[in-house]
Amino acid sequence: MSGVPSVDRDVPIERIELGDGAWADVARGWMADADVLYEHLLREVPWQTNRLYRYDHEVEERRLGASWRSGTPLPHPALAEATRVLQHRYGVQFGGFGMIQYRDGTDGQGFHRDTDMRWLDDTVIAILSLGAQRAWTLRPRSARHTDAPGKGAVHDLAPASGDLIVMGGSCQAGWEHSVPYLGAQSTVGPRISIQWRFARRTGRPFQGASYNAPLHYSRERRH
Repeated sequence: MSGVPSVDRDVPIERIELGDGAWADVARGWMADADVLYEHLLREVPWQTNRLYRYDHEVEERRLGASWRSGTPLPHPALAEATRVLQHRYGVQFGGFGMIQYRDGTDGQGFHRDTDMRWLDDTVIAILSLGAQRAWTLRPRSARHTDAPGKGAVHDLAPASGDLIVMGGSCQAGWEHSVPYLGAQSTVGPRISIQWRFARRTGRPFQGASYNAPLHYSRERRH
């Protein structure tokens, strides 16, 4: 692996219209020489575990994390180009990006929305995948209690190394996404995802900071 990672601006971008203002873009092979970038980040990023409070005790997240903020050294120069290209295409500004490492099949993340952004009605969340190919599932919130196979997942975008997924519009209001756990018997290798996130202050913010806080969001849209 001796190439120089860079954005391939000629790859086609497929838009999946999810309805009610939600959409997802998929660009296969968006980052050329992605494995070079993957190996660098796997080796050089100071990965850390996070602890979450669940009910009455703390648990360790089953994944590793790191982040970058504007004004600090980049983990790799290719990510400066990636940030510029995404900002130009989607007309937004990112103050930084997060990084997640799924070490093996026992690491993953259940269905969720990025409610910590608070403003869910008009968002842009770009996700660059590096390393092992994993299932990456997207389903409407209305299907979260279904008994159907896959628990209601209607899209498995399964990004390979270098693939880009962008969730936009009202996707965080009406849809959930996940990286399914594969179990200890899986032989899948590490996967790294890089996430850029932007939210417009449109509608009413999600409120869920305390047990008694209302959980709601507005269906109003900016046109």
